[in-house]
Amino acid sequence: MSETEESPLKGTEKDGETEMEEENPNYSEELENIQQESKDDDTVAWRDSQEAEEWGRAEEEEEEAAAREKTEEKAGAAQQELFAEGQEETTVQPQEIPKPVISLERLTLTESQSVMSETSSETHGSDELKHSLPSEQSTSLSSQLEFPELAVASSEVGQPSSPEWQSSGELGENADQMPQNELGQETRDLAPEKGQRRQEKRISYLIEEKEVQPAASISEDSLVSTTTEDILFQKDDSGSMYPLTMTWSFGWNSSLAVFYVRDATQRVLLYASAHTVVIYNVFKNKQRHLQGHPNVITCFCISEDRRWIATADKGPNCLIMIWDSFTGIPVHTLFDSCPEGNGIRAIAITQDAKYLATISDAEIQKVCIWRWTLAAETPACTLDLPKEYGFQNYLTFNPTNNKELVSNSKTQAIYYLWYEEGGILTHSAPLLTEKTFNKHVGKFSQSIFHLNLTQMLSATMEGKLVVWDINRSPPFVDGPPAIAPTSLSLPYIKPCKLVHLQNESITVLTTVDSYIVTGDAKGHIKFYDHTLSIVHWYSHFNLSSIRSLSFSKTPATPPTERSNYPPDCTLKGDPFVIRNFIIGTSDATVYHLTADGTKLEKLLVEPKDAICAISCHPYQPLIAIGSFCGMIKVWDYERKKYLFSRIFEKGVGVQSLTYNPEGALLGAGFTEGTVYILDAMSLENETPVPFKYSRSNVTHISFSHDSQYMATADVNFTVAVYRVKVKSGQRVWEYLARLRSHHKSIRSLLFGVHLDSNEPRLLSLGRDRLLIEYNLLRSYRDHLNVLDVHRTDQGSHPTCMIWYPPLVKERFLLVSNSGYKVKLFNSTTKMCRKTLLGPVFGSPIEQMQILPVKTAVELQKRYLVFINTDKVGLQILPVDGNPHKTSAIICHPNGVAGLALSYDGRYAFTAGGLDRSVLQWEINLSALEAAVSLGGEDLTPFYSLVSGGREGKFYRIEDMFNEIRFSEYVDTGQIIDKISLPDFLKIYLNHRPPFGNTMHNIWKSFDILGYTNAKGEKAIQREDFLKLLLTNGEHMTEDEMSDCFASLLGLNPEGWKSEPAASSVKGSEVCYEEELPDEITAEIFATEILGLTISPEVRQDPTVSEVVRNI
Repeated sequence: MSETEESPLKGTEKDGETEMEEENPNYSEELENIQQESKDDDTVAWRDSQEAEEWGRAEEEEEEAAAREKTEEKAGAAQQELFAEGQEETTVQPQEIPKPVISLERLTLTESQSVMSETSSETHGSDELKHSLPSEQSTSLSSQLEFPELAVASSEVGQPSSPEWQSSGELGENADQMPQNELGQETRDLAPEKGQRRQEKRISYLIEEKEVQPAASISEDSLVSTTTEDILFQKDDSGSMYPLTMTWSFGWNSSLAVFYVRDATQRVLLYASAHTVVIYNVFKNKQRHLQGHPNVITCFCISEDRRWIATADKGPNCLIMIWDSFTGIPVHTLFDSCPEGNGIRAIAITQDAKYLATISDAEIQKVCIWRWTLAAETPACTLDLPKEYGFQNYLTFNPTNNKELVSNSKTQAIYYLWYEEGGILTHSAPLLTEKTFNKHVGKFSQSIFHLNLTQMLSATMEGKLVVWDINRSPPFVDGPPAIAPTSLSLPYIKPCKLVHLQNESITVLTTVDSYIVTGDAKGHIKFYDHTLSIVHWYSHFNLSSIRSLSFSKTPATPPTERSNYPPDCTLKGDPFVIRNFIIGTSDATVYHLTADGTKLEKLLVEPKDAICAISCHPYQPLIAIGSFCGMIKVWDYERKKYLFSRIFEKGVGVQSLTYNPEGALLGAGFTEGTVYILDAMSLENETPVPFKYSRSNVTHISFSHDSQYMATADVNFTVAVYRVKVKSGQRVWEYLARLRSHHKSIRSLLFGVHLDSNEPRLLSLGRDRLLIEYNLLRSYRDHLNVLDVHRTDQGSHPTCMIWYPPLVKERFLLVSNSGYKVKLFNSTTKMCRKTLLGPVFGSPIEQMQILPVKTAVELQKRYLVFINTDKVGLQILPVDGNPHKTSAIICHPNGVAGLALSYDGRYAFTAGGLDRSVLQWEINLSALEAAVSLGGEDLTPFYSLVSGGREGKFYRIEDMFNEIRFSEYVDTGQIIDKISLPDFLKIYLNHRPPFGNTMHNIWKSFDILGYTNAKGEKAIQREDFLKLLLTNGEHMTEDEMSDCFASLLGLNPEGWKSEPAASSVKGSEVCYEEELPDEITAEIFATEILGLTISPEVRQDPTVSEVVRNI
């Protein structure tokens, strides 16, 4: 295939006129002579004109002009020689140029900007030139960024500039900064070696000329267009500007593929972890993270040249993002790919990386093709798939034709053909049944295009391969037609053969070089030729089910005398030469196979099930990670090195982990109720047999400060206590007692120290709003004594509890609740001493810990680390409600399951539960302190929390302050800075609006939220009304809503339920279907639900004064 055929930008052609250059073998020698000889006046004049118009570098200073004139004379002679060398030269006026061939783009880079430079899909020269951004003629890259553009025709370098293809003086600013892949475009019709040699000459000339230019005219190139493969791991990430920065990801999403990105001197992998794509350099043991998705990544792919990565997620505000793997920069983002928020299920990229195809994750799936290199925000074409096709979960392009695709569900394979000019995506999806071949076919796993280009292959879970014939219409044989043909001439597929390849389920189907490759459920990898005859297989590695296979982009080394390739299956037994490849398996293990010598190496061994248990060592940089698959794995998080692990028997999952204060023991709670006490350095049992006193998940483990006691809590609301006894001179752990002390889930389990002694104290906090302290000294075998019980909340329920650091003389317990409030309770009396606004980041705090300190100086200022449903955050203490003292970032979109802090306070760790990952976050306290400084002093940060702000119509704070300050100034001459409670009540009552909620406000709310019923009134359906109360605004919990309706409807005559025994009817027993009408209007809400009376004037005239409307 010619170079012009390989890339649309390799040459230009207009009305039979072809622009081309011929290589002069004596070019180097002639150029050297030219630079030392002729300074012809015509040449100087031509070059002066060229510089004035094209480069825009005219300088008024005489010294600079003289220096530039000398260089220009040499360049003019060189340019004349270059044009003289052309075998055939076509003169085209600037205004006659039909379209630009190359678009050069430049911008100043930041880490958050999308950076991209358009070049052709293949260029000759250095290696980085071969990985330029795929583009089409006259295309622009990003609609979100404005790029100065320069279009250069292939052999018109010497022609004068024109406003039609030069951007007002920008050529002069950018010419000397052109990357090699742009400057060398005029040589693309030449042989690679010659073109590269001439390109290097021209570049060297421009570099010489740049030395005499003023610094002001030098501009930076796009980092994306000039980078090499090594730059990603040369970045210095030490200077983070954020309070929390992700530095490492433990674990990966083994449900998705793992890709082989780099080989040779670097072994670089690409995989997904939660909402982040990780680029991992095995040899350097470094990670780079592509962060930007708000939801867990559901699919991703990489271009054939390993340059461009496309990622997609599923959930609210879902995104499709394209990244440059050389720099880690996002080059394009599609924000509205799924307006419904369903997300993307499958994604594929063409061989030339110009187009993306996606399949949505909705009930009615939509197939879209995107021209992402044109920065298009809408798809080029779409196709809605019928439900009967099944849920399509795999998609790929034809490697030789970027207008053909294939996808499959478990029951249906679909062939697609894209008519680009017409914007039409046609498809063929014949139904395949057991009657088709009179044999059981099985469920489809993956589908690809056959090497012979006329067929498709679909693998099944029965070890079979369905062969489909592709019947293309005559106009399509040599390429896709310009417009969609009639339905009679549409291409279609039909099943022609069912091949029983093997007995094992085929889980992976792909191609490499001249082979068709399969991976199966037993961990075997097999290679077939185009006739589906087996050539070689790997079956002796004892791998688990194959999830993905990714081959190196570097072709295999031809066999030599020193090679040790295995023999193939032919009679001759020729060496089986194949590229090195990466294997991803269902047990979350990643292997690298070196074909020469058949060397299998483990690269990653991670948990394959949910991770909920993490704990950091109290004085060493160690973190223990426990998974539901029964694995406990210990890492050195400073060196990012795996140390040791233990896998427990099948069916036993790790639910909770905690180191004791000395760091010698590790307590582990399991999903079936077992409790282990392990040696922290070997993970061997410290007790002869594990404790088995619970029948369900052990959710919490805690050690006392002297390691004499250990307590556990399980999902059956039970607290169990274990203690150390000395027997025969040895310390032995034994069971003490257990008690079902709560009637809802236990949220926290804490040990403390009595103020008047060094004895440990134990407290538990439940979702039942009860704070219980136990008397350990009076407890004995099978009897756990309760010291006291206190209720923490009325409406909201508590979520977690910790010891508040000693910032004041009084000792406090800090309790967070579901109402976004944090409360300080006296540790002795359990009296609530203060209620404050907690962090408000979409959901209440789920867990929190005080950041450890290393020096006495650091004790003067403490910090709180917390997690909620999907975020990890940092807050400055003391808690005072200042919103600027808190910062949070999404860490696990599907839910955070655990939190741990390093002993030195430098790192926070979060466990992602079902996403099977643990993320390490570097803490930068200076960044958070800077945010507090920018937020203002005194009450300035709090004004934003008040409705309407400082100048709001209700809370005129400044007026209230002035009224208090100067209330006695005339009489005493002093400013008041304190106020009594009665005076405050008077101020409040005088400044609040005279009327609270009015009928007008209720009508307005129903106008917004309701619909017009048959009577012409605005109404809300009962189900929608209840949903709004639970989800919108200052929403209620289900318990709160039930209690409210029980009181409003007269089911609870005593009023609000303050204690469990105070209510005659429990809120949970309210039957909404019986008590509430199907349709609720504003008047029904006010009269029948709230029990209020509406005056006749209000009923007749909704526009009467607010006074009459007072409820």
